[in-house]
Amino acid sequence: MFLTRLKSVLILIPLMIVMIYIGGIPFQAFVLLILCFAAWEYWHMLRAMQIEVPLFLIMGGVALIALQRIFWGFEHTDILLVVLFFIIIVYFLVAYERGRYKQIVNFAVSFSGILYIGWVGSYLISIRALPDGRWWLLTALPITWLVDLGAYSIGKPFGKHKMLPRLSPKKSWEGFAGGILFGVVSGGLLSLLWRPFMADIPIWQGMLLGLIMAVITPVGDLFISMFKRVAGLKDTSNVIPGHGGVLDRIDTWIWAALIGYYYALLFA
Repeated sequence: MFLTRLKSVLILIPLMIVMIYIGGIPFQAFVLLILCFAAWEYWHMLRAMQIEVPLFLIMGGVALIALQRIFWGFEHTDILLVVLFFIIIVYFLVAYERGRYKQIVNFAVSFSGILYIGWVGSYLISIRALPDGRWWLLTALPITWLVDLGAYSIGKPFGKHKMLPRLSPKKSWEGFAGGILFGVVSGGLLSLLWRPFMADIPIWQGMLLGLIMAVITPVGDLFISMFKRVAGLKDTSNVIPGHGGVLDRIDTWIWAALIGYYYALLFA
């Protein structure tokens, strides 16, 4: 299992770094593909929970938000969300009229899933579009990867106090502290490493970014874990050997991109 996970990491991380560095249409298409696959996995989890939602609604909504972010950024966002909201409302009103009485729940999980994967996930596109977006994204994602590494490295041998045993039995407060330590250190080191290529970010600002990410990004992981527990699934899919599904991997990445985007606007 360890070798399988390691092989996947040695393929996925260099691929992601190369796509971030290239940017432009290849990166945008790559993110669009990732988000659409994550939408499929979300739909699969809903089916496992016996929540009937059409795939085209989930995947189409996510794709529309991502494409809007690619072509117009945050312009016309209000129009897009209103249109999406209207389409989803009409669909579930018709479904209710046809005797499907769980449509209030279905509507809620559909719209929340579209916003979560589409809106939050599209910050991967938004942060890369910033003037120094390449380097901000090459700061945000590695911090997240190292936070995960720190949580695992410290939590596995020393984890005694469980954070949320019902939701995620393997997560401990010791692991959480290890993630914070790795996040703060990696944030400071990356701010030094990329200094020749981006705005001069003091070490303390890099460390602060690492601290914020270490505290907030695990929430994304826990949110998806909650859906998996309810659905009775170990992973969102098995597309990535040893790691589960795409959504299992990007549940923290998308929050890292969101945090990094607004952090860059604040300090760049």
